Amino acid sequence: MKAFKYLTIIFLATALLSCGDNVELQKKSFSVSTNAQNGTISIDKTLELSLKNPKNIKITSVNYELNGKPITPKQVLSDFKLGEHTLKATINFNGETAIVNQTIALLSHVAPKFLTVEVINTFPHDKTSFTQGLEFSNGVLYESTGQFGESKIRTIDYKTGKSITETTIPDAFFGEGITVLNNTVYHLTWQGKKGFTYDATTLEKKSSFNYGQSKEGWGFANDGSKLYKSDGTSLIWTLNPDTLIEEDHIQVCTTKGKIGRLNEIEFANDKLYANIWEKNGIAIINPKNGAVEAVIDCTLLTKQISNFSINENCLNGIAYNPETQTFFLTGKRWDKLFEVKIIEN
Repeated sequence: MKAFKYLTIIFLATALLSCGDNVELQKKSFSVSTNAQNGTISIDKTLELSLKNPKNIKITSVNYELNGKPITPKQVLSDFKLGEHTLKATINFNGETAIVNQTIALLSHVAPKFLTVEVINTFPHDKTSFTQGLEFSNGVLYESTGQFGESKIRTIDYKTGKSITETTIPDAFFGEGITVLNNTVYHLTWQGKKGFTYDATTLEKKSSFNYGQSKEGWGFANDGSKLYKSDGTSLIWTLNPDTLIEEDHIQVCTTKGKIGRLNEIEFANDKLYANIWEKNGIAIINPKNGAVEAVIDCTLLTKQISNFSINENCLNGIAYNPETQTFFLTGKRWDKLFEVKIIEN
């Protein structure tokens, strides 16, 4: 009798385990087929989804989401941001639920225009300044510089290149981009995971803030109400200027893929302008969806810099002056500051 009980227990346990294994196998059998080619699709297309069910399991319902937003099996993509998104399928069957996730990259459907620059004026620039941020505010040109032990923020008489006011950054921090909003200078550091704020008139330090999901600080800009922060990747984060919390982000893409190593940034004419580290160009970006709408070739400028190098003394510094409606461009340890107009190539 005891042997019979033991056999019964073993049989029931085996049956239960087999049942559990079977459910897991059923869950793993589902997959989602899309019309995305090699995991990419342009936002002028309709994303078409279908569930693969090779075991012909009776399904109660299937729900799809793209980055947490419910979508249909035939979803128009024009309202979505570019970049990598998580496609999620939730399948209900026999009282069970299976989740299938995969990554889809949404790309721009319009190739960027190619532009160049026309030099209006050339001004002197402090060639010891490892320029990381450049911005006009109320007619005053602000600049931030990098390197440990050399980082500073200053206001400049751009016609002479001379400092008006200046403050140094603690040696422990490598200074990066700046932006000026509501009489406050917002300043990033590179890998210190910390930024600072300063009085825009006196450059006296006011406060500090920590980064959120972004790991590094590179470029800073603002549109008059929110801040934009690049972190050296293809992402540009939007921050609340009061709380300094990263509230959202865009991923910068063309028709071919994402654009990384975004550096100094500027907001002007309802667009974002971004230096790309180790490139002689500036990307013009749609701040709503991340599409690169144009690329500005700045080779005309880099050829005039005797100590120019693509990775060290590179193009880095974009400031739009609304009074002249021109851009001011420079680079790391450049001896020149160029006032330019952007023109069709």
